[in-house]
Amino acid sequence: MTDKMIRIGTRGSQLALVQAEYMKSLLQNTHNGLEVEIEVISTAGDRSQKSNIALSEIGGKGLFTMEIEEKLSNGEIDMAVHSAKDMPTALPEGLALVCYPPRENVADAFISHKANFFDQLEKGAVMGSASLRRRALMWRKRPDLEMVMYRGNVGTRLEKLRDGVADATLLACAGLNRLGMSDAITSELSIEDFPPAPGQGAITIEANLENTRMLDLLKPLNHDETHIALTCERAFLEELDGSCRTPIGAHAVIDGDKLMLHGIILRPDGMEDHEARMEGTRSDARMLGLEMGKRLKLEAGTSFFEDWS
Repeated sequence: MTDKMIRIGTRGSQLALVQAEYMKSLLQNTHNGLEVEIEVISTAGDRSQKSNIALSEIGGKGLFTMEIEEKLSNGEIDMAVHSAKDMPTALPEGLALVCYPPRENVADAFISHKANFFDQLEKGAVMGSASLRRRALMWRKRPDLEMVMYRGNVGTRLEKLRDGVADATLLACAGLNRLGMSDAITSELSIEDFPPAPGQGAITIEANLENTRMLDLLKPLNHDETHIALTCERAFLEELDGSCRTPIGAHAVIDGDKLMLHGIILRPDGMEDHEARMEGTRSDARMLGLEMGKRLKLEAGTSFFEDWS
């Protein structure tokens, strides 16, 4: 490794590699002569992808970051590229999310060979999803639907759909767009009816705060509006102690100096939800997210969260 070499750590899925290559290009286009290598790191979450057990039952989001963060902490890699929605709100000491490039489409995609739109699914149709948020939101609108556990990378999930494991599934539009697979989208779901996961559509860069050279290299790549929106959404998630056990949706939008946050919490069966919309300024991003989290916790009451333990 030369003094100029930057090492990017990433998971080995097709989408993770596309995102890592994207960040490599941004770095090299911004900093002439910079050498960048990508290191694929196997995580416990990747190794359990074939399981039909919900992620919440085997360790949560941290399963996809632990090995990568160990290498960040000990200096074996300089930065890690993550899908922002997959990141826990609590990070190891000395590590931080320091850069957000421009966000992609935040919406969920409806994918089916049986219907053109979610509302057109036949009664009792089978939906494949491993996401508690998506399952709860679907059941909120269609309690008649049957759900089957549906884990794996994008290609695996689409293959399961072709094999008839389910009648339809939901995936993030952003991931499909980044993979050049937007033609797989049957229709795009309304963000109002299906609020995205906090951070959905965004890539984030995790780095060691002691690696000042890396921090300096990343500064010009940060997209301010995406960073502000994600700060707000992740604060909302943090206040609710968000993890893979919590059906939570959040979407922050910036209009000039105004920041608008839409948040929702649901029971896993979709039978009860609490929703709010609040406004603040760009500088209030974290405070706005925390305030909405407190408001919905108070409104829902402690009994609402019993299913999340």
